[in-house]
Amino acid sequence: MSTLTITGLSALEILDSRGRPTLSVTLTAQDGSRHVAGVPSGKSTGANEAVERRDGVADHYAGQGVEEVVATVEGEIASHLVGHGWDGIWEIDTTLCGVDGTPNLSRLGANAVVGVSMAAARAFAHASGQPLWRWLARDGVAPRLPVPHFNILNGGAHAPNQLEFQEFMVAPIGAPDLPSAVRAGADVYAALRALLVEDGLDTGLGDEGGFAPDVDVETALRMLTKAIDRAGYEAGRRGVAIALDPAATGFRGHDGRYLVGDERLSAGDLIDWYTELVEWYPIWSIEDGLAEDDWDGWATLTQRLGDRVQIMGDDIFVTNPQIITEAIERKVGNSSLIKVNQIGTVSRTLEAMAVCRDAGYTQMISHRSGETPDSFIADLAVGSGCGQLKSGAPARGERVAKYNRLLEIAAANPDLPYGLG
Repeated sequence: MSTLTITGLSALEILDSRGRPTLSVTLTAQDGSRHVAGVPSGKSTGANEAVERRDGVADHYAGQGVEEVVATVEGEIASHLVGHGWDGIWEIDTTLCGVDGTPNLSRLGANAVVGVSMAAARAFAHASGQPLWRWLARDGVAPRLPVPHFNILNGGAHAPNQLEFQEFMVAPIGAPDLPSAVRAGADVYAALRALLVEDGLDTGLGDEGGFAPDVDVETALRMLTKAIDRAGYEAGRRGVAIALDPAATGFRGHDGRYLVGDERLSAGDLIDWYTELVEWYPIWSIEDGLAEDDWDGWATLTQRLGDRVQIMGDDIFVTNPQIITEAIERKVGNSSLIKVNQIGTVSRTLEAMAVCRDAGYTQMISHRSGETPDSFIADLAVGSGCGQLKSGAPARGERVAKYNRLLEIAAANPDLPYGLG
């Protein structure tokens, strides 16, 4: 293990893909190398995720600025890290969490802490002479090129339409290799655009690069299935499957019912509908199918569909090892979405993934709706061997940066396996 001595730590207020301020953090190591991390920011967030800090100054980005967070990185955080030798990322992350002193990183700001943690991970990888994905591999887990999940149709909090479900993704599970999978995603995306034009529907884009037509859920699913076919692929797990992120917390009413179109559905009604959708369409994964605090409903959903599709927790799990452990004990879900900034450090992210692996829960690495061109999560997806990554549509620079990084890794490492594993 290589010891890392940090000689400098700086930050810069930059813009994310939604035009909101975020951070770029630069760590300088003893050999003069500089390691940069761009910090993502979510719009659809779980109640229990790590808390990013904003300045609240009304005349600076309408209160969303992060100049004070920049000052925290260069001041308080730097005072604890610069000039010291560190034996591993866990040591740095533990120090950061201790300095913060809150359970959700709200004092320093999760956006400050995760930026430093990601930059430190890059520095450790450099010091060890390994690419980041190789350095991130842990506990004997074999690295693997993941199946990309392309969010090609946006709704919910990510689009200005009436579509309740937040993400409709296509996943080239049956592709023979990573380049073929990326090509399939781009082909289906182009086919969907052509279908929208033919039907006179809007081809404007949502936050994650997917189209945002004003259609209902089942129309969206029919269009995706038709686009897969038109692009020349088989719809289903032998070709291109569909993954959903309803983000159901966003359409649950105050009375506990789920508002879809003109209907007010109980959790049981919604589960019945999901069961029908799985029968009718080539759906292989459902993320956040119920609200984040509807634990009883989640247990029922898992019991009903867990042996047929991936039941994935995002807002309910928030990449938190303790919450995931509770979910495992209560038989809630069978998969976890993984977001580095949701838990706040690289170490805690790896811990959450280890908890999932030990319990047989699958994992999918994820971007956020507010992104930068940083491709850290692509390396994490490969190094962790989880077999799944979602980073939005095969369009917009901040989204394709992750897919292009996968292509780079695949080209340089032809022996790496591809697929769910």
